[in-house]
Amino acid sequence: MPIIKSAKKRVLVTDKKNAQNRMLKSALKTQVKKFLTAVESGNKETAEKLLPETFSALDSAVSKGILHKNNAANKKAALSKKLAAMA
Repeated sequence: MPIIKSAKKRVLVTDKKNAQNRMLKSALKTQVKKFLTAVESGNKETAEKLLPETFSALDSAVSKGILHKNNAANKKAALSKKLAAMA
């Protein structure tokens, strides 16, 4: 445990941000999983409805620094490809 006051504060801030980042990443994974479940079950209407929501979640993660923009773009391309393969 740090002794200096500023170091103590950094530990607290880091813990808080870490928890927030894990929460956001978990929510993102849940959203992607919902979309993939809809695709695998063959429910095209639901998958088409969930795709913009999933893209929005990915973009939000990029803006918050959870994901790199190229990583999100790669995921979006893969999800679009899965939806297109349903047809």
